Amino acid sequence: MNKQITNSILASLAADAYSLGAHWVYDEAQLNALNIDWETLNDAQAMWHKGKVKGDFTHYGDQTHYLLEYVSKHGSFNKEDFHAYWSKKMSDYDGYIDGATRNALENMGGESSDLSICGRIAPLLICSKTKEEFLNSVNEFVEITHNSELAKTSTRFFAQLLWDSMQNPNIIENIQKLKESYPSLKKWIEEALASKDVDSVKSIRSFGPACGIDGGFAGVIHLLAQDDSFKNIMQKNAKAGGDSSARGMVVAMILATKDDMKIPTEWVENINLIKEIRENLNENI
Repeated sequence: MNKQITNSILASLAADAYSLGAHWVYDEAQLNALNIDWETLNDAQAMWHKGKVKGDFTHYGDQTHYLLEYVSKHGSFNKEDFHAYWSKKMSDYDGYIDGATRNALENMGGESSDLSICGRIAPLLICSKTKEEFLNSVNEFVEITHNSELAKTSTRFFAQLLWDSMQNPNIIENIQKLKESYPSLKKWIEEALASKDVDSVKSIRSFGPACGIDGGFAGVIHLLAQDDSFKNIMQKNAKAGGDSSARGMVVAMILATKDDMKIPTEWVENINLIKEIRENLNENI
């Protein structure tokens, strides 16, 4: 599992770095006209990420990196202690501060239902010896910034799927088994799986390309159902626009559990913080 954990963390961060270029661009004409290379990492194009350059993360990737730093240093996860650590990092963060972050800085336990929290959980695998421990840590982590029932339920689903996919590489089979335990998510799952052979850009935009779980969740399941390479799936996701990073990070961390799913080496090595990330991983895995 150690290799799978490393791959899952690196994949989620690489997906965020790759998504930066077109992140939060919604207009289809603007997406098609972007001056970026869809094969690799790019400077940010949206005003929300002004100053971010090729190899940087969005604020999602940065916050995932903070979680990796924390579990690497402590070897465990404590909700209150991590909130203090995270708050110190975010108090002088030079990047976009979203509503969930702003609310949690003022008072732990904001009720955001944005999808992005679902894709930040891979570092918690490092300090989890059992599935139960992992799911408990995930729930506490989510409660800090996204303490809504929808966010907690959805993140628990993806956490279970991530863990189960480290044991069984058949991701679709794992989804089908899990959906029976999540009646509130079942309709989205079934609609997304039914869209498997529909163009991904059209599917994601029809489900909803924005930040919310209502829409984004189905987009993630659609992408996980694709019989394609890691790179191609990430490109399909990015070209759909909107909150591509949130979708991409969830998809990437789960796809990376499969031995035959190759993360582009260039994407990983061109992450600007890759040295620090590898040091944190090497100390713990």
